[in-house]
Amino acid sequence: MNKILVGLDGSQNAFKALDEGIRLALFYQAELHTVSVEEIPRFPETISEVEGEKEAADSKYQEIIEQARQMAVAQNCPINPHILVGHEVKMIIEFIRKNKIDLLIIGFMGVSAVYERLMGSTCSSLVRMAPCSVLIVK
Repeated sequence: MNKILVGLDGSQNAFKALDEGIRLALFYQAELHTVSVEEIPRFPETISEVEGEKEAADSKYQEIIEQARQMAVAQNCPINPHILVGHEVKMIIEFIRKNKIDLLIIGFMGVSAVYERLMGSTCSSLVRMAPCSVLIVK
């Protein structure tokens, strides 16, 4: 195992996944990467709406990345954070392929059965589509 990627959205479960990623990266002496995906509104009315959403997301993810860095530094583990813009599943799958990631670690996000039937879930889509092994942390 050479490269580990942790999906980092700022949720409690994502930070649990990061903790597991740090542990495994240290054990395997692997590169540890995190990925956060900013989703732009699907039907924005104006350019300023997109710019405003992007600024808010940038600020949010900078705070999340700083918290992730602190967790990694506390355990003496180098970390490589990445922020992508687009649809979560598509961007993460492309990142995995491009960077030859060996393991994707994501936090489990519980949603209602109705929601999952109607909308699907990022977690289950990543498990189905990822070209590498996937570890889901509950």
